[in-house]
Amino acid sequence: MKSLTRRMALAGGLALSLAALPAAAQTVLKVRPFGDLRTLDPMTTSDYMVRNHAYMVYDTLFAQDAKGLIKPQMVENFTTSPDGLTWTFVLRDGLKFHDNTSVTSTDVVASLKRWGERDGLGQQLMAHTASLAATDPKTVTLVLKDRWGLVLDALGKPSSMLPVIMPARIAATPSNQNITDATGSGPFMLVKEQWSPGSKIVYAKAPTYQPRKEAPDGLSGGKVANVDRVEWQIMPDAQTALNALQASEIDIFEEMPPDMIPLVKGNAKITVSKLAALQGVFRMNQSQPPFNNPKLRQAILRLVDQELAVRAYVDDKALYTVCPSFYMCDSPYFTDAAWPKPDVAAAKKLIAESGYKGEKIVVLDATETALSPQTLVVSQLMRDAGLNVDYQAMDWGTLSSRRTSKNPVDQGGWSTFASGPAAPDMTEPVGHLALRSNCENSWFGWPCDEAIEKLRAEFTMAPDLDTRKAIARKIQERAVETVPYVPVGQFWLVRGQQASLQGLLSPGVPVYWNVSKNH
Repeated sequence: MKSLTRRMALAGGLALSLAALPAAAQTVLKVRPFGDLRTLDPMTTSDYMVRNHAYMVYDTLFAQDAKGLIKPQMVENFTTSPDGLTWTFVLRDGLKFHDNTSVTSTDVVASLKRWGERDGLGQQLMAHTASLAATDPKTVTLVLKDRWGLVLDALGKPSSMLPVIMPARIAATPSNQNITDATGSGPFMLVKEQWSPGSKIVYAKAPTYQPRKEAPDGLSGGKVANVDRVEWQIMPDAQTALNALQASEIDIFEEMPPDMIPLVKGNAKITVSKLAALQGVFRMNQSQPPFNNPKLRQAILRLVDQELAVRAYVDDKALYTVCPSFYMCDSPYFTDAAWPKPDVAAAKKLIAESGYKGEKIVVLDATETALSPQTLVVSQLMRDAGLNVDYQAMDWGTLSSRRTSKNPVDQGGWSTFASGPAAPDMTEPVGHLALRSNCENSWFGWPCDEAIEKLRAEFTMAPDLDTRKAIARKIQERAVETVPYVPVGQFWLVRGQQASLQGLLSPGVPVYWNVSKNH
């Protein structure tokens, strides 16, 4: 007994002496993101701040590499039956959630079913699904009703409304309600008690995460957290962010305005690089007057001069392009079919034909984002054409909350806002964030057109690229009539960063695995 007491005393003394030692210094990556994080649910919103959060805390079954190919991520291997109807997915060994519970096929099925209720590609996949089941703890079996060629494209889609894997208990949350528990399957975990909206979001390296052994490649491969913490520091004012970058108070300035690039050109401690290609989107609320009238939407399409709009943000021709299409200019589905040239006289004629009677048009503008200058240009073009514009400035977090409202403008609603979806969300008709016209299930603005939806469904069943291109062209021709939104040009975001950072990836989405800081 005395021996046991002595050992316990020695152990206690050792614990006290270890506690007295200085803690190992943590490596902290400090980032100024473009906006603020207001919700944690990547399946209920296309907000890119939530998407970026999702890449921190979750992993996916598949992911897109730098060449756009879909590669296994949480999946170890998969097979497809000869008739193309049965898909079997086997999970990797050692997958854990942040609460140290194992990732199982039950979690995968629950996550995919919830995602399939909200995302465009997910909705298409579920429409072609006969059954989705957990056949053993590591195996998921998907049986299709018919041969559908976009299964891997859907499960490995990048950018917004990701098919992330979360615990089944959390995925049980109805898809019209936001989750509040960020327990994830990815390389970092949210330090929720240090999350201060409007100020700071903190992530810690997840000790439970087992990365793939391959080198990182685009959004696929090994997601190795080389820093202990990542802090997103909210700075709505770009000059404040630039000052912080120059003073080494932050490591990364996401979405640095192009006019600030010359200010850091002579600073050897700072480098600037392209971050992502975006399409500027001027979105109109079709659930409320006056943009429930297609002629008024057609008028805005003819009012917008992309060259004028995009140059309000960037004047470097290497960083922008005029793109007369609903698809990205480098998309295999690009077409300028039926695209109208800017024509103020034609726009005014359409305004008159629409019966517009001076109704207030509430324009929401997130002033810290890259789309704010384009918003100001389009707002002025609308005023010049005789429209009653009520311009309202705010931050992105407020805008992303406000745009969910379907109320009339005098009850907190809205008429238009501008956003900048990334290239992966705007490349082809099915995953296209802003072309979706499936009414209540479409993106904010809620366009509703049966013809476009029928063509999108046909696209998924097309047997070859030429047939898909022909369908994509028909969708564009119809969209010129219905105008689900107005493209205001294509441009590239740039990122300012400390030159000492190593391994910073540029897959078109800001991700923070693989990056290291020199001490």
